[in-house]
Amino acid sequence: MGLKKAKKASASGRGYPDLFDHIEALKKAGLLIVVDQEINKDTEMHPLVRWQYRGGVREEDRKAFLFTNVTDSKGRKYDIPVLVCGLAGNRAIYSLGMQCEIENIRDTWVKAIAHPIPPRIVKDAPCQEIVYKGSDLKKGHGLDDIPVPISTPGWDNAPYTSSSHFITKDPETGIQNMGNYRGQIRAPDRLGMNTSIELRSGGYMHWLKWKALGKPMPCAVVLGCPPSVSYASVQKVAENVDELDVTGGLLGMPLNVVRAKTVDLLVPAESEIIIEGFVSTEFLEPEAPFGESHGHVNLTEYNGYLDVTAITRRRKAILTSWMSQVAPSESSCIRRPATEAAYIVHLRNNLGIKGVHKVVAHEPTGLHRVIVVQFEKDVPATEVWRGLYGAASFRRADGKWVVAVDKDIDAYNADSVFWAMSYRCKPHRDVQMLLHKEEGHGPRSKIDDEDSALLINAMLKEPFPPVALPKKEYMENAKKIWEKMGLPKLRPEMPWYGYDLGEWNEHLEKQAQLAVKSEYWETGKWCAKRRRSDVKMNTEMRVLEDDPDYGKAAKKRK
Repeated sequence: MGLKKAKKASASGRGYPDLFDHIEALKKAGLLIVVDQEINKDTEMHPLVRWQYRGGVREEDRKAFLFTNVTDSKGRKYDIPVLVCGLAGNRAIYSLGMQCEIENIRDTWVKAIAHPIPPRIVKDAPCQEIVYKGSDLKKGHGLDDIPVPISTPGWDNAPYTSSSHFITKDPETGIQNMGNYRGQIRAPDRLGMNTSIELRSGGYMHWLKWKALGKPMPCAVVLGCPPSVSYASVQKVAENVDELDVTGGLLGMPLNVVRAKTVDLLVPAESEIIIEGFVSTEFLEPEAPFGESHGHVNLTEYNGYLDVTAITRRRKAILTSWMSQVAPSESSCIRRPATEAAYIVHLRNNLGIKGVHKVVAHEPTGLHRVIVVQFEKDVPATEVWRGLYGAASFRRADGKWVVAVDKDIDAYNADSVFWAMSYRCKPHRDVQMLLHKEEGHGPRSKIDDEDSALLINAMLKEPFPPVALPKKEYMENAKKIWEKMGLPKLRPEMPWYGYDLGEWNEHLEKQAQLAVKSEYWETGKWCAKRRRSDVKMNTEMRVLEDDPDYGKAAKKRK
């Protein structure tokens, strides 16, 4: 769906779509599966959706799932539907929520980071149509009223909110932060909080400041909201920037916000559910196991908890739940565009590195471990190495394997990257190791609490022979024949046609053209005339100055 069609999804005068508008747009685009049959949130919901990531379903065929008849293992029925993979089930779903075409997502993010727009404060908000406080929270209207699914049945020790945006405030500057952390359901009025300290998240930094003051930390947790709010919640921005301002940058207009009922914080006005409360800075509680986005179960550790003071919601609220665990997943898809945009801004703007074309975070490894930096042609080697070091040092624990490749390499395709590493890189010359990095988000080693990064320059450094695939025109013609035959839909992956890498010349082209004209006997006659006895087997003609293969490319090699 294009930008113009997506904008029509907003049924109000606010100027941007809320979650209800987004769901309607998903329906119209054929990207939503509505499940009306009874589904157990604790044993069936996430395993069902997980199959579209582990069952051989193509990325473009993945869908959002809306569960309208939700129960638990005790037979309790919930009146709140649950949307899974509704924000980033695949790139098409993500682009619909972003209100731009897939190819424009990166530039939209770069612009939003550079030009944040502060929110607009309103008095009346949909997220406060219903308010539960005090004794209501322990009489059926607390966290037990929200159908939070179990993400990894058989491993998780409770239902965890996975699309929970924790809003906190710096007690010194007053600047808010919004980060997405998991939240363990512990009691009707108590929610766990894991702020990912290895990422130096804003929520954790704020918690330290509130702890120094000897006061509990005010907190508001958003469950379900306009898509752009969720996309901004997973972005890592400077500590003096509020993610709600970045949301405005994505929207191109101010986001509506309202003051929370029991804490001094601003929350998105069109949210579905808001959990308000205070995070203890005196005590921590055991939290996890939980199946994490890095592909392993996060074992029990001590983390924060929030004492709930209020839950506000829409009358017809919808809960969002992100598909996490082993990548690819919704959690990796929703983080990828923002992560890649942040690297682009850092390398180009902050470090001034020339020739950076694209930065790709490898999704199957959970985004942060393998980073591919794609450069323009003829970039000086010094800029390539600056880019590699810059990417590896951007975030304390990100970038364990950082690879530089040319534009002709499909940076999203691991096979293509490995191909470049195999033939455009010599480890003794093109590999450097960066020591003393942090372990980051993942299983922690008992042997060594430090990590390192490997920087790999897999760029072309001299002319090479052409890529050994039929030229583009022949592949395109064959594709037309394939389609006329009704064969399965093709998904071209680079390289899908052959192209020159600097070693081709007019003589070789002439022989190739004779071949496709079925006049290769002429080449056979030419070969017979050039018989020699003074050269060794496997001697390349391009190194012999009296042969037509010896040309500009050969001179460059010398």
